[in-house]
Amino acid sequence: MNTNGDAIVSQSEPNIPTTLGIIKYDQLVSIDVDEGKYISSQRFPMLSSISASSFSNPTTIIEPRFTYHLLNVRSSNPTDGVDVPIQGILLLPKDSNGIKNDDQKCPMIVVPHGGPHSCLSTSFVPSHAFLCNSGYAILLANYRGSTGFSQDAIEGLTGNIGRLDVEDVVLLTKTALQIYADRSSSDNFSQIILDPNRVGICGGSHGGFLSAHCIGQHPDLFKASAMRNPVTNIATMVTATDIPDWCHVESKTSESYNFNSFHSPSRNEMLTMWDASPIAHVDKVVAPTLMAVGMKDKRVPPSQGIEFFHTLRSMGLKTKLLVYDDDDHAIDKVCSEADHWVNVKRW
Repeated sequence: MNTNGDAIVSQSEPNIPTTLGIIKYDQLVSIDVDEGKYISSQRFPMLSSISASSFSNPTTIIEPRFTYHLLNVRSSNPTDGVDVPIQGILLLPKDSNGIKNDDQKCPMIVVPHGGPHSCLSTSFVPSHAFLCNSGYAILLANYRGSTGFSQDAIEGLTGNIGRLDVEDVVLLTKTALQIYADRSSSDNFSQIILDPNRVGICGGSHGGFLSAHCIGQHPDLFKASAMRNPVTNIATMVTATDIPDWCHVESKTSESYNFNSFHSPSRNEMLTMWDASPIAHVDKVVAPTLMAVGMKDKRVPPSQGIEFFHTLRSMGLKTKLLVYDDDDHAIDKVCSEADHWVNVKRW
């Protein structure tokens, strides 16, 4: 807040980069929050251009080149009484920039988030905008266990990873394909037709875990994948990661976990971890797979992605490994991030 009591806010949408707005003090004190009303901020006047160097050309705000819509579904098979909305955010390009097929259908990339206890929101993400502006529909998947959908949903995912979250990603994917199967659907706002034969999946960390699971458990649905520092074998990760507790808690090797004491996993615990891992389904994978690893990643060791890469290559599948020597879990150094997303788009 400024000295006058006005609130400075940032605001964005999936198709609009972050801008600054202001809410005046008299608006803030006059609103009755119990009525559930919204306050609209006033966007700041256009600020003077800021250039990265004296050789940079000033940039201007452009009109959105894609739209977005929310998809809300519910599982027909709620687990342990956890019945909460499963939400997707579908970004739809205004045109597919020449990548539509002969039937004028648009390919779709499914993007599940990491965590797993986080969420994808309706805010601007440059990588998603880049892919959508390149002509792909992008489905952001908030499966059960995502934050913002109740504590029961979060706790209901533990012990069910690799099953419950996979079911939800698949349900969202099939729902989007059904709604946008033709232009006659009343829910088809943009008149885009999605191509069920060109569905890819892309994710990092637990999103990569789900990408690997989906191409193994549903090889007929997902035709290509790109993964970034994915969890692929929890049993081989548990003694090499800085979060061994994640491995035990999410795969639920026991009813309780002592966070104050590390112990090497038992034989039965390793079997439980392996059963919850994508490596358990790798023999069914047929999708071409792009793998990216940061060699300084302590959260999900690069050996996870490399292990999966070598397994796919030994099966004779089309695969490629991107190695970023100076990056950690996020792969977010400027040059590395740009290189990674350009490779994802080309893949």
